[in-house]
Amino acid sequence: MKHILVRRASQVLTLRGSAGPRRGAALRDLGIVEQGAVLIRGDAVVAAGSAREVEALSGARQADEIDARGCVVMPGFVDSHTHLAYGTPRLLDYEMRLAGAAYEEIAAAGGGILSSVRAVRSLPASALEAQVRAALEAMVRHGTTTAEAKSGYGLDEAAEYKTLELYARLDGQPLRIVPTYLGAHVPPPEYRDAPDAYIEWTCAHMLPAVSARKLARFADVYCDAGAFSLAQSRQYLERARAVGLRLKMHAEQFTRTGAALLGVELGAASVDHLDCAGEQELRALAGSQTIATLLPGAVFHLGLTRYPPARALIGAGAAVALATDFNPGTSPTYSMQMALSLACAQMRMTPAEAIAAATINGAHALGCADRLGSLEPGKQADLIVLNVSDYRELPYYFGGNNVRQTMKGGQIVQ
Repeated sequence: MKHILVRRASQVLTLRGSAGPRRGAALRDLGIVEQGAVLIRGDAVVAAGSAREVEALSGARQADEIDARGCVVMPGFVDSHTHLAYGTPRLLDYEMRLAGAAYEEIAAAGGGILSSVRAVRSLPASALEAQVRAALEAMVRHGTTTAEAKSGYGLDEAAEYKTLELYARLDGQPLRIVPTYLGAHVPPPEYRDAPDAYIEWTCAHMLPAVSARKLARFADVYCDAGAFSLAQSRQYLERARAVGLRLKMHAEQFTRTGAALLGVELGAASVDHLDCAGEQELRALAGSQTIATLLPGAVFHLGLTRYPPARALIGAGAAVALATDFNPGTSPTYSMQMALSLACAQMRMTPAEAIAAATINGAHALGCADRLGSLEPGKQADLIVLNVSDYRELPYYFGGNNVRQTMKGGQIVQ
């Protein structure tokens, strides 16, 4: 089996460390090796460490080489919250919001989430696939090697299956897709005035079928004003857990609903957004295994000023992850690098904290940290080579793309 030696790196960020998600001071420990190297065999990491130690290994002698001279080498980004399949961009929303329109006005003009529902329902599978493939290629160019992908822009049986089956078909082409059934995004048009009936239909029909067909690993619910109530969210999540799906929540984004506390109570893998989280939510997350996934891109794109309380969450001891929230309405970015820049500039995370949150803690949010998120022996060889010589340059240079190469499972994919 072929060996690959990534050598002469200015810094190798191994992210090696404890088995659990990073918290507190541990979030700043990147496992940095100056003048480092990584040895890969097949699709797995053999060693990551100092050049002297790694290049002395027997497998390094005849290995194919990647020259990372002057570069930072680190694990590929794990983007643990995206809405990958949406059909078409929501340009009407964007223009109206810039002109000062409220969400209700945008929806009345034909925009909002339901405009994406109309797009996904009406598009043939081939057109939806073209949109998703373009997004995946852009993600890989920007260093993402694993992405969670939600449904939720179909909201009927045919369109939800179309979305989830597309994710299954594109998994590994070229990055890993972790599918999530967001059946409880908003009430669809047919149930506009009957959200309880929609939740009952989803719980009775869709959740068991999605689980039985292995179309998703997670179920997600949007608990907020204009979406689903706390009681409806509990009903949906308890049913999802009963049929074998792990749980995620859109929580405390625009209003403080108690969703994060519900997520902790039910053992959710993550609760995401948390812009409006308070002391009670911070304490609950700090005492749990639930990951607090922060999505600063949505705050930025909406032109808001209230970012998630990253410093308070980290200070309390919560495990924090970062993701793009890639979606057509509130965060149309596929760049985890931009998410890092926003996390540092707007949420006052340190560069090291942001990188750990975007790699190893993102992997914990998806339940795959045993294989992804760090460069350690036996883990999958997912890594990126960056055109910077110091890791702090990654969020410092905002809005660009510092990725020279992206490797997924030992294969160069960009």
